[in-house]
Order: sequence, then structure tokens, then C-alpha cells
Amino acid sequence: MKVTFLGTGTSQGVPIIGSEHPVCLSKDPKDKRLRVSVLLEWEDYSYVIDCGPDFRQQMLANNVKKIDGILYTHEHNDHVVGLDDVRPFYFRQGNISTYSHKRVLESLKHRFEYVFETENKYPGAPTLDTNIIDDSPFMLGNKEVVPVNVYHPELQVYGFRFGDFAYVTDAKVIPDQELDKLKGVKTLVLNALRKEEHRSHLSLEQAIDVVDILKPEKAYFTHISHHMGFHEEVQKELPEGIYLAYDNLQIEV
Repeated sequence: MKVTFLGTGTSQGVPIIGSEHPVCLSKDPKDKRLRVSVLLEWEDYSYVIDCGPDFRQQMLANNVKKIDGILYTHEHNDHVVGLDDVRPFYFRQGNISTYSHKRVLESLKHRFEYVFETENKYPGAPTLDTNIIDDSPFMLGNKEVVPVNVYHPELQVYGFRFGDFAYVTDAKVIPDQELDKLKGVKTLVLNALRKEEHRSHLSLEQAIDVVDILKPEKAYFTHISHHMGFHEEVQKELPEGIYLAYDNLQIEV
């Protein structure tokens, strides 16, 4: 499976509008971070996890011509508000499949009422095939997906495990029984907001602690703010096998 990091930034992205912070002024492309999302591709299948405000730009940057569906981690703006930009895929492919917690679907119905209209629907609006997921494993194409409950800090958020690969973002708390679902992964993607403690996200040290527990062969940190520091400097400080992800990075898992 090929994993493309479409975006690795926090909710405001990096650089932040109008910011004079040194990281926001960096010329290094690895310090330019769109809102967090990944593209997963295997055989003829193509799925994205989350669909934030930079979705259109991310699809164009990576020349994505087809998606089979969208998995939603949770309903915060930086993970859902690009939904309208699935229209080109809808026009070519037909209905777009989504996979989410029931709570997230209700939030989407409220924010994108026109998408879910059943009478006199505007013909330019996309139509979705919605799938409610719970804690039970489900199939995407020929792969089993295991949902993992993490908390942000009280809000339930889904991480997803695909065999030896797992993707977890916007976590502050990962209960022990959910950590058990992640044991044995070879490649782990995990949020790490900044070096300092944060109320609702894992800090760099806390994310490293999770990696130490799970012991994957490789770990990639995402959902990174400008407060983390310059990519190249932070990468030199990380333990072996742990990497800061960056936009448009591609890995095989």
C-alpha cells in the first residue's frame, strides 16, 4: 500500500496567515504544511482519510484522478470542510462513499444540508453513499480496517489500522484497550503537535512515549504546528526510526 501525506499541519496550517514566526517564514518546503490528511492506494483502490479545507489543492498537487471513498476521523473543521470539493470525482464516478461515526455524519448533514437534500436537490451537488462505522472492523475493498478510539481530549476520534499500518491523529488520550489494537503495527502515523504540553493533542514527548510502547519499525508524526520548530532541526533530534512527516511524502507499507 502506498501512503501519501496530503497534509501534515494543524488546524491553521503552516504558515499561519499573517504570522511572523520564524517557521512560518521558512523557505524550506518541508515547513509548509496543509491541513492533515492522507491518501491510501493499493491495487486499484484509492481512499482518503479526512477531507479538510485544502482538499482541492491536495488532489491537484498529487494528480489524484479517482477516490473510492473518504474515511472521517472526526467532525472538526480541518478534517471535513473540503467535502464540497469531491464534486469533480462525483461527476466522473458517481456517488462518493463515506465512512464515519454516526455523530460525524449528523454534523456533516447540518453543515452541508444541500448535499443531503432529497427533494429538489441542486444538480451540481454531490451525492454520498454514507456508511456508519462503530468499533467493529469493516472492509474497504479487500482490506480489513480496524477502528481505534482515541480522545481529543474528551471528543471521540477514530484512528484506523490497515494490517501492519495504522493512522492516528488528533489524539490526546489513547486508552489501554485501544493501544492493544495497535500492537504489532510496523508503520505508525501519529499526531505530535509541538514540544510543549497541549490540552487536546499529544506533544512530541508524549508521541514518542506511545511509539516506545508500540515499538513499530517506523513511526511518522503528523498534525504538526509551527511551534514544533524547523523540520530539519527537529528531525535530527528524533530517535532512530521516528520521522516528521511532511506534505507530499510518499511511503510504501
